[in-house]
Amino acid sequence: MTATFGERLERVFSDYGRLCVGIDPHAWLLSEWGLPDTAAGTREFGLRVLDAVEGNAGIVKPQVAFFERFGSAGFAALEDILASARSRGVFVIADGKRGDLGTSVEAYGQAWLTPGSPLEADALTVSAYQGVGSLAAPSALAESTGKGLFVLAATSNPEGSELQQARMLSGTTVARAIVDEVNTWNAAHSTTGLGSIGVVIGATLNLADFDLDVAPTPAPPVLAPGFGHQGASVPAMRSIYGALTSGVIVSESRSVLGAGPNGIHAAVRTRAEDVRQASA
Repeated sequence: MTATFGERLERVFSDYGRLCVGIDPHAWLLSEWGLPDTAAGTREFGLRVLDAVEGNAGIVKPQVAFFERFGSAGFAALEDILASARSRGVFVIADGKRGDLGTSVEAYGQAWLTPGSPLEADALTVSAYQGVGSLAAPSALAESTGKGLFVLAATSNPEGSELQQARMLSGTTVARAIVDEVNTWNAAHSTTGLGSIGVVIGATLNLADFDLDVAPTPAPPVLAPGFGHQGASVPAMRSIYGALTSGVIVSESRSVLGAGPNGIHAAVRTRAEDVRQASA
């Protein structure tokens, strides 16, 4: 029987901890790393990040936009990075923030979650602006293949707060409604451990402002941007996320990548240990 995404993620936590290293080949980072601002440069950048992550952390999160800007050559570079991550046993969350409905969102799921696909990842970030129910097809595909989704709920960018804290006719916030629907799905498909559909909740937020100070069973995986460069402190993880802490993935990009090609190995090791201690 295929292990669920939640079960697979718990094994990563046990073996490598909760640090997730972003693969974000900004033009300025490529320059600092001595690499060209081309598809070939993004490929080399991603492979070097994987070199630093392998054996030190268990999760990477390539930001699809930085590859997409080079068109088909950029996607070819990303495919090579994804294949390399799979061969190394590194867990991949594709940060594509895809969202649509019907057969369109189903096709997004097929592109990123189908075993053997050139873009195969372990999980994909998705948007539920059309409603969490619009994600039924990729959710079902994720369940059948042991893959996962991370639904945007309360993001770390300040522009999102007004919409995400807005209250629906039921009285609940938009962010809480998304998390509640994800929790309902997980409860129907998971009985122990972590659920297989996760949410994105920024670490720089006060969760009570979004009505997200909840304790669901099973706990959802929580992709948590905002640590490091954006200011959230890893030692404060439990105070930030409360009962959701058991599923938290600490996502860091610039704070690690900024160490450069000569310093990234040490940066990943140090940050991974910091995260392990904070989650012990």
